[in-house]
Amino acid sequence: MGWKEREKVKLSDRLEFLYGFSVRVNEENEGEYPVYGSNGITGFIDNYKINGPGIVIGRKGSVGKVSFSKNHFTPTDTAYYVQIKDNTKDDLKFWFYYLPLLGLEKLNTHSSVPGLSREIAYLIEVNPPNLPTQTAIARVLSSLDDKIEINNKINKELENMAKTIYDYWFVQNADKRWERKSLFDIATFSNGLACQKFRSKGKEFYRVIKIKEMRDGFTKDTELVDTDIPKNVIVNDGDILFSWSASLEVMIWAGGIGGLNQHIFKVTSDKYPKSFVYFQLLHYLNRFRAIANNRRTTMGHITTDHLKQSEIHIPPPKIIMQVDKAVSPLFSAIIKNRQENICLAQQRDFLLPLLMGGEVGVG
Repeated sequence: MGWKEREKVKLSDRLEFLYGFSVRVNEENEGEYPVYGSNGITGFIDNYKINGPGIVIGRKGSVGKVSFSKNHFTPTDTAYYVQIKDNTKDDLKFWFYYLPLLGLEKLNTHSSVPGLSREIAYLIEVNPPNLPTQTAIARVLSSLDDKIEINNKINKELENMAKTIYDYWFVQNADKRWERKSLFDIATFSNGLACQKFRSKGKEFYRVIKIKEMRDGFTKDTELVDTDIPKNVIVNDGDILFSWSASLEVMIWAGGIGGLNQHIFKVTSDKYPKSFVYFQLLHYLNRFRAIANNRRTTMGHITTDHLKQSEIHIPPPKIIMQVDKAVSPLFSAIIKNRQENICLAQQRDFLLPLLMGGEVGVG
């Protein structure tokens, strides 16, 4: 009997959704164990509630979002955590990949406080394969996710190496005699468009880069914009992006060509190397966050006036080029790893429904 011909059962026959806990996570509440909420990891604590590995499903907020913890963890009260009823029938990692295909995000109660009803979710009919097939499918998909995780760890080390080089030359050994300028002096800050005014009307389009895309990359829900937009708001891999409103972040983009939405600057310079501009902006970020926090009565954000009022030290050109020569290869490796991760994620997402539908077998 093929998978598609297997008898269907209710989700409640195989899994149990349990409520998370009331957990307060703040800057002082750091620790070894991750705390998972409706949108993934929200912080870390020194103790834990659940033995890992485990699956967490968003109950409020990001309804239906599925996360996986390899180790011990604590789920918050905005989420459910999943327990398998019979380990001789089901593989936990398989269900991590299977659950997002069940449309849990559509089961929002739409009440005064929208959330995922487990009673409704329990009624979903499923037809999972036998345990050996589940384990084989999970192994295939996990191998891709494991490689993505390895690349992320490598990138974190590369970023630390690059920052160490920058700090040594431009912070620890800064010379008071160096020329002083502002961030506005060393780079051009091009603000994005209100992209809803430039909707794509034909087959040609760019995907829109909003703050969500800065964090998560492009998704199926990413909006589209016409290609006939100013060149200075077209983003390519390797460009510096600075979100100046609400969430202040600086990053080197590596998600593919896109159109920049408002509330994000594309930062370029024809005077200084990209590495120098990036680290100067990154180094100044905490000051900008403090400024934005003081403006929370309206909407915390950074303006061009703040960029003009910033003060940075400019080393001699020889030092800037020397540091760029050391850091640029690290930047290139980081971008390459991020691009590979996008390809790996696309392969995983392409295989996922085929494996789950039994259209592709695993040996």
